Amino acid sequence: MKRNTYTAIMALALAVVPFAVRADNSHQNMVMEHGAQVMPFDQKQAMHMFLPSGTGGVVEIVVHNMDTTQIALVRSHLLQEAAMFTRGDYSDPAYIHGKTMPGLARLESAASRVSVRYSETPTGAAIMLSSADQDLVAAIHQWLAAQQHDHSSSQMNHCDMPM
Repeated sequence: MKRNTYTAIMALALAVVPFAVRADNSHQNMVMEHGAQVMPFDQKQAMHMFLPSGTGGVVEIVVHNMDTTQIALVRSHLLQEAAMFTRGDYSDPAYIHGKTMPGLARLESAASRVSVRYSETPTGAAIMLSSADQDLVAAIHQWLAAQQHDHSSSQMNHCDMPM
């Protein structure tokens, strides 16, 4: 009896795993396609970083080959995104990653309590999000983690250039 139960469980697991992998691949394909529509820079020359902090976190995009055109495109994109985030408009990340991103609804509804700052870096730009509200800090962390997961997938081939 135990052997039959074990065999049935293993058969079910083996049947379900390909569907889960296909679903993840489908999501990654959507992220890559939508990202190319939203982000004006060459994603293969850039790397996204999503760094949590005690008060929120940072979205940073780095261009590795010092291409000044790509750096300018990254900067204009993140400057625009920072302005949108200040208004509670997270439609671009929602379009890229899905409208059900963890933390997204909370960030959209509490924009007045989230500080958004844009800054240029030598190789791109960054957006810092912070809040004194620990629930919003948690939402920022969830939102960053969702993006980090998608952008660090083996299918997201960012940064073809050596570091």
